[in-house]
Amino acid sequence: MRRVEQMKLRKGMSVSQLVKQMNATGVLGAGKIGEAAELASEMFNDPDYTVFLTLAGPIVPAGFRRVIVDLIENECVNVLVTTGANMVHDMVEALGYRHMVGTFAAEDRSLRKENIGRIGDIYIEQEAFQGLEKWLFKTVEAIPEEKRRRISAAEFLSEIGKRIKDKESILAIATHKNVPIICPAFIDSIAGFQLWVFGQDKTLRIDPLLDTQVIMDKVYEAKKVGVIMLGGGVPKHFALFANTFREGVDAAVQITMDRPEPGGLSGASLEEAISWGKVKPKGRAVTVICDVTIAFPLIVAAALENHWKKVNR
Repeated sequence: MRRVEQMKLRKGMSVSQLVKQMNATGVLGAGKIGEAAELASEMFNDPDYTVFLTLAGPIVPAGFRRVIVDLIENECVNVLVTTGANMVHDMVEALGYRHMVGTFAAEDRSLRKENIGRIGDIYIEQEAFQGLEKWLFKTVEAIPEEKRRRISAAEFLSEIGKRIKDKESILAIATHKNVPIICPAFIDSIAGFQLWVFGQDKTLRIDPLLDTQVIMDKVYEAKKVGVIMLGGGVPKHFALFANTFREGVDAAVQITMDRPEPGGLSGASLEEAISWGKVKPKGRAVTVICDVTIAFPLIVAAALENHWKKVNR
């Protein structure tokens, strides 16, 4: 048996050094974060890996927009699978609107009167979505009508990304780096309903089967697949199920606060995923039970430190 190593903290430690100490314990949450960072580092540094990153929950509103951009710019992420909401919030940030620090103890009736929407302790003015609708209608009209007759959400978001000048936009950078953004439930977002309104008078048909083709092309092209899942929901399932066509992913990290007992996909263990052919029986898999906003920056910072060392050799 391996013994539990006692952590040593010292002045001036880097994040990578801290996470290595966490990994050395080998147990509980610290051990899982260390193991996840080690596996993420392997994915980022092995050119044979096609890395899928899935986003569920308020990742952009919580302040992680630039982190996602850095992963794409550093070619650590090759496919992004996300909720529509995260792309909506990326767009409103690109338009100059900002998410504000609020409180869980808010008086929501008062917020409603002030036209402020609340996500946990994050506030955003409803004005942002009114501005989004005006900008989105104008932007979509600039896409050739012939293309709008049948378009995947991935290609649609790429067209949007081409028209965003903000260099900290996920959509803009993903388009520039040719990283597909797969959004299987894009219509389940504010932008989705705004586009429904647009489609009442203008030509627009977003075909979800075309998105399946985009993700399957990536699956079939990959030598090895690694997936990092933030939360669960549709993005987690879509990425994992697509990889059943290659008998599962080779490496998987999931960060979640959901529990497996109710049987829902968001809390399902990666061991359960083996039974479905989503993760290879001999694949490496780590589940971190933690708030994504705590665990993800630790894991990424440690993994990127090793990546940057390799790149700068």
